[in-house]
Amino acid sequence: MQIHELRQRLQDDGAGPLHEHRILRMWSHARPQDSGRRRPHTFFPSSLLAAMPRIEAELAGLARIDAVHPGADGSERLLVALADGQTVESVLLPRGGLCVSSQVGCAVGCQFCMTGRDGLLRQVGSAEIVAQVVLARQRRAVTKVVFMGMGEPAHNLDNVMEAIELLGTAGNIGHKNLVFSTVGDPRAFERLQRSTVKPALALSLHTTDAALRRKLLPRAPNLSPEELVDASEGYARASGYPVQYQWTLLEGVNDSDEEIEGIVALLGGKYGVLNMIPFNTVDGTAFSRPQRERCEHIARTLLQRGILTKLRYSAGQDVDGGCGQLRARAIEARVVLHRGT
Repeated sequence: MQIHELRQRLQDDGAGPLHEHRILRMWSHARPQDSGRRRPHTFFPSSLLAAMPRIEAELAGLARIDAVHPGADGSERLLVALADGQTVESVLLPRGGLCVSSQVGCAVGCQFCMTGRDGLLRQVGSAEIVAQVVLARQRRAVTKVVFMGMGEPAHNLDNVMEAIELLGTAGNIGHKNLVFSTVGDPRAFERLQRSTVKPALALSLHTTDAALRRKLLPRAPNLSPEELVDASEGYARASGYPVQYQWTLLEGVNDSDEEIEGIVALLGGKYGVLNMIPFNTVDGTAFSRPQRERCEHIARTLLQRGILTKLRYSAGQDVDGGCGQLRARAIEARVVLHRGT
């Protein structure tokens, strides 16, 4: 289900703008429809009241939590089952954050990510994206949503932007706390500029070497790091939110002194922050995480050279929860179970 389809159903059932807003607000906040100071029966039309059990059942049926993997850092990695049996991952982060998925699988094929191993299986609907937030809010408060889970948000642009519009209005999440992550699709930069709800931008950069980036992200748009940073800088200045440049640290790949110099040249004076994330181990890849001392040296050197840099370790590393891994392990377990029957 898409959010615009849900809105149309509500209108068909007699909902006016205020009724529609209340229903979407209560749903996106994971609150019962009969909560609050005003009870629905006091101002909902009779046709909408009669339809509410069906509407609530449809919303509840969009997604459910299949498995929970708590981390020692306070995170929770959620395997979320969708109505058709497909699964995606969401991650409850410390301090009110939530990472959501926008696709089942991914077409970009990043060499260090498990999500894209099977390619793109299907898009996640806008209502299914919000449903991930609802499930998370049933467990704890969520004040920030980042689109950094399974999938490339720019490849599901209509649905992602529709979800962002709802979360930034009825969902009551501050626009700077909605983070749109992309490998750098030009369509995303153009669409974000036109959006009423303007989220913060995160750009998956990973290297300043154009040839290496094409190798690491084989099906990302063929834009140079310089072109990507220029486009991101334009949006950052227009929105007022600094770009969050994402850099997965891979030992012997993008952790060299040459890359440090490239970063200084590329990001010096730019309105952004560089998030360096040591690689989270993925089964079946040849990549490894640099030693902690090397990671800290890179971050410290960049800070000394004037690049705002944050060294971030992925939430839930103690449960091997790299994006796509929970889903992959669940599928493997089902295959083994099937073979054993």
